[in-house]
Amino acid sequence: MSNAAELHAPAHPWPSLVPKSGMILFMLLLLVLLFMLDIALGSVSIPLKSVVAILFGNGSEPVAWEKIVTTIRLPKAITAVIAGAALSVSGLQMQTLFRNPLAGPSVLGISAGASLGVAVVMLASGGAANAFAIRQLGLGGSWLVVLAATVGSMAVLLVVLAVAVRIKDNVVLLIVGIMVGNITISVISVWQYFSAPEQIQDYLIWTFGSLGGVFGSQLVVLSVVVGVGLLISFAASKPLNVMLLGESYARSLGMGTFSIRLFVILATSLLAGSVTGFCGPIGFIGIAVPHMVRSILNTSDHRFLMPSATLMGAILMLVCDVIAQLPGTQTTLPINAVTALVGSPVVIWVIVRQRNLKSSFA
Repeated sequence: MSNAAELHAPAHPWPSLVPKSGMILFMLLLLVLLFMLDIALGSVSIPLKSVVAILFGNGSEPVAWEKIVTTIRLPKAITAVIAGAALSVSGLQMQTLFRNPLAGPSVLGISAGASLGVAVVMLASGGAANAFAIRQLGLGGSWLVVLAATVGSMAVLLVVLAVAVRIKDNVVLLIVGIMVGNITISVISVWQYFSAPEQIQDYLIWTFGSLGGVFGSQLVVLSVVVGVGLLISFAASKPLNVMLLGESYARSLGMGTFSIRLFVILATSLLAGSVTGFCGPIGFIGIAVPHMVRSILNTSDHRFLMPSATLMGAILMLVCDVIAQLPGTQTTLPINAVTALVGSPVVIWVIVRQRNLKSSFA
């Protein structure tokens, strides 16, 4: 992969910009269509025309349909868009930062760290922990979940990053990330063994993953935190392009690689931590989507990859949510199971295609 040739393109590369811009516009239109389709499909099928009318405030539709759309399906579809975008951008940044094509929130243990943070809230004396947080820290409810998940994901990411400074082998780093995730999961399992059955049940339901449990103030909190994380990520697009060319090249341009790493860690922890806290551990989206957008756009330029990963992640999550609903039935599958079915073939394709993971980001 010749990153240097691509990132140092001519001053007016209009022929190459038009197809990429056109593809991003196509993704945006597809996102709108799938957003409407996700709201329309389910155990009660609602025509797309009626969905549009309800969303734009037309009061002529049946009251039952309006309740279903506004109180259940619309928040779930918005959550799907937010979660897909956040996890995809997280994976893109991880793959660039660690120069590893299989890096991602779920593989490197970041989601497991966020799960540990949520476990602290759910399993550590339940209401007593929440009361302490509200009384001493001024935190409660949604913000407490976000804080715990973000701190947990950041802690694991810092451990993996510390190992990455000493070990440059991509495969070894991948194994270390998996082992750190396993250690975190083991700690949670031991904690569950000594917890009350009611707390264990709540936590187990959370681990299945769900897009349908985020409403009202929780959705506002999730939107704000992910929005901040995306702003930081987009601001890091040019520094990440330079990082692709090597840390020595970045230093020669006067860029502080340490500060870039910290910004990426902060953004990834906010994105992956908040989504994991509210929706449960959702795997494979963060690994699969960055490779999909690289293949579609045929570029490593983060100025295009960031918006494309945001849109493609939202699109893929909406597709997974449509599949999870099993339209026409009363059954809803765990979103984590569906994303694994969709994302796993992409990961296998990456492994077969790259063959030598060491050279994939060289």
